[in-house]
Amino acid sequence: MVFDHLREDIRAIFSKDPAARSTLEVIFCYPGLHALWFHRRAHWLWVHKFNFWARLVSHIGRFLTGIEIHPGAVIGRRVVIDHGMGIVIGETAEVGDDVLIYMGVVLGGTALENVKRHPTVEDGVILGSGAIVLGPIRVGKGAKVGAGSVVVRSVPPGATVVGVPARIAGLDQGMETEIPGEIMPDPVLRVASRLLERQDQFEERLRAMEQAQPGPVPAAARQEIVCENQIRDALREVIDPEVGLDIVDLGLIKEVRVKGTGVEIDMVLTCKACPLADHLSEQVKRKALGVCGIEQVTVNVLDEPWNWKQFSQEHGNPKSV
Repeated sequence: MVFDHLREDIRAIFSKDPAARSTLEVIFCYPGLHALWFHRRAHWLWVHKFNFWARLVSHIGRFLTGIEIHPGAVIGRRVVIDHGMGIVIGETAEVGDDVLIYMGVVLGGTALENVKRHPTVEDGVILGSGAIVLGPIRVGKGAKVGAGSVVVRSVPPGATVVGVPARIAGLDQGMETEIPGEIMPDPVLRVASRLLERQDQFEERLRAMEQAQPGPVPAAARQEIVCENQIRDALREVIDPEVGLDIVDLGLIKEVRVKGTGVEIDMVLTCKACPLADHLSEQVKRKALGVCGIEQVTVNVLDEPWNWKQFSQEHGNPKSV
């Protein structure tokens, strides 16, 4: 029975760690495996009320491996601890079968009473590096916790959670769409992008109302309006690499002024020294050239977007690029 468990542990490491080369290497060079072996001895002692000796065995295992597992914790089968330095698993924590735990994970408690105060991690869960799971919550079967996340609420089965505090970013496995395991989307960015999209819709409606002024419009002015709209559409192909959204939806393009065969574009960044200023300016120039016969493009990089009213009144202190 004991040797069956040992072989099972070794096979689990080979199935989850592509860096494993040989059985000899796994047996002698994997502290996560050693920590689990120490824990089994310590847990047996704890269950049989040899509390001091259980804590001593656990302490020796912590000293040798850098992984602290309280002897009262319940650890399932085929659990793999990969690069386990800094892992802490509390007394009332429960870890199911086939769980993968990376370095720095904490299964911690939030209560001072001697009650169930640590998480329950169900089968097949992946806990990314530095993840912290706090309190008597449940991480559902097959869930994934992103690196550096702080989980303070129960996680549904099959969900992917990321962030501080952790939010659901991936869809449940039972739903129609599933996010691949290697992708960790940012739910905050998703919400921000939706807000920016709505803002862009309002701005487009306002611009359409301003352009639909009563009375006859000179042909030249009408052509400038059409050209401005075409330039804005062209600039939607310029993507901010740090955010992954186009600069129009992000609200970076504040004004487009067409005069004959030239156009002046005001672009607002966090600061003029922004490392992306030159890159985005060149992209804007490239996309605007040739639209409606535009031959000259001037890009003004404006500072302090939060003070746009002052910039619009004073025409700012643009830096022509």
